[in-house]
Amino acid sequence: MTTATEPRKGRSRSAAKSSGSTAKTRTRTATEKAKSAPSVTAQTSSASNAALLARREAAVARGVASAAPVFADRAENAELWDVEGNRFIDFAGGIAVLNTGHRHPDVIAAAKAQEDRFTHTSFQVVPYEPYVALAEKLNALAPGDFPKKSLLVTTGAEAVENAVKIARAATGRPGVIAFTAGYHGRTLLTLGLTGKVSPYKRDVGPFPTDLYRVPFPSQRDNITVADSIRALETLFLTDAQPDRVAAIILEPVLGEGGYHPVPAELFQALRAICDREGILLISDEIQAGFGRTGTWFAVEHSGVAPDLITVAKSMAGGYPIAGVIGRADVMDAMAPGGLGGTYGGNPVACAAALAAIEAIESEGLLARSTAMGEAMRARFADMGARVAPYRMWDIRGIGAMLAVEFVTDFETATPDAALTKAVVAHALKRGLILLACGMHGNAVRIMVPLTASDAIIDEGMAIFEAALAAAMADQAAAHSA
Repeated sequence: MTTATEPRKGRSRSAAKSSGSTAKTRTRTATEKAKSAPSVTAQTSSASNAALLARREAAVARGVASAAPVFADRAENAELWDVEGNRFIDFAGGIAVLNTGHRHPDVIAAAKAQEDRFTHTSFQVVPYEPYVALAEKLNALAPGDFPKKSLLVTTGAEAVENAVKIARAATGRPGVIAFTAGYHGRTLLTLGLTGKVSPYKRDVGPFPTDLYRVPFPSQRDNITVADSIRALETLFLTDAQPDRVAAIILEPVLGEGGYHPVPAELFQALRAICDREGILLISDEIQAGFGRTGTWFAVEHSGVAPDLITVAKSMAGGYPIAGVIGRADVMDAMAPGGLGGTYGGNPVACAAALAAIEAIESEGLLARSTAMGEAMRARFADMGARVAPYRMWDIRGIGAMLAVEFVTDFETATPDAALTKAVVAHALKRGLILLACGMHGNAVRIMVPLTASDAIIDEGMAIFEAALAAAMADQAAAHSA
């Protein structure tokens, strides 16, 4: 436990596999910038944020929420401008989609080149090389010394659905085990796996059967890795007959659940149990993959090779694509025609993904993630001690996949969702886009593009500090009133 005047710094594992070298960040010449970046004016659209909000209210389903009441007009790397010309630094990255930043020039060029050739045939009708090339690349990147094959789809939830379907076909078993606080999507099957009711699961059950859950290790709730494994073994005795369980699925860093890294010993224990019982291990890398934690896949920090990996988000630098990578024998369990989808592996998105992966490699973004994470973690620790003593209870994550958690005090560690919400709101007013997360809504997660310059990150962190100070002042004023 840290002292009462310091924020908690690292109950989670620190980022692993740092290269120790300074990674390259994206730089472009003035000519390149002039060609690709639109000019910024005080008013860039005839519509205001208020007018668009009114239209949104009238036309868009209420269940589709938006974190910020502003409308995007254009964006570049880690910056975004709204329709009224206001500039924002983007620490949300489209929910961890933009590891290579908004409009990475190589990603845009690859997508445009593919658009000039064709935009759709459906791979199930007339196949095309970009799908095959991306599958080859994913197979090569994924951990595990065994032959692999890949399936490409469109969304993360679709990837999870297919991973479960493949696991069931390969094992002949129906059951799937997930963890509390895990997030796996918003379809009915993936909601059954997701371990958080509000807002995702409220009023939309019942969910599919043969889905089970065990507790995720939590220092807050005094749940250890041993407790989680004991609960899993008990589940085998009480509800989930092990030879009827197809897969165990787990995010290597919880996303919506609060950016809690999975302890390496838990992944290692799950690997051993899965091998013992003939169960497949699925690592859901949709939010944590493609460099966010300093490795291609966050599960690599544990030294474990899963049987199946689900991917999406930052794989294609902003283009919609997702997939499942897995053991070749497992992936081939489905008969021809059993997998696919009309838009799955869209050729434009495949081209963008190949370019985004190349950018991560060529620009040294894995090492950049580790360096960014170390610098931001230290900055948050200093900020918490100076600006919000006894309130920033935890700073956790791996690499540049970080979260800070706010509480009312260190003695009770009561989650303070109100302070968190105020920090996010004050940051937006000052030009910084943030997102909250966690089971209690009291953590702020950092998903800034790995291509962001040090100057932009410093500016964003300064805004974060100002927002935190303002939120603290608001609370103090309310308490004294």
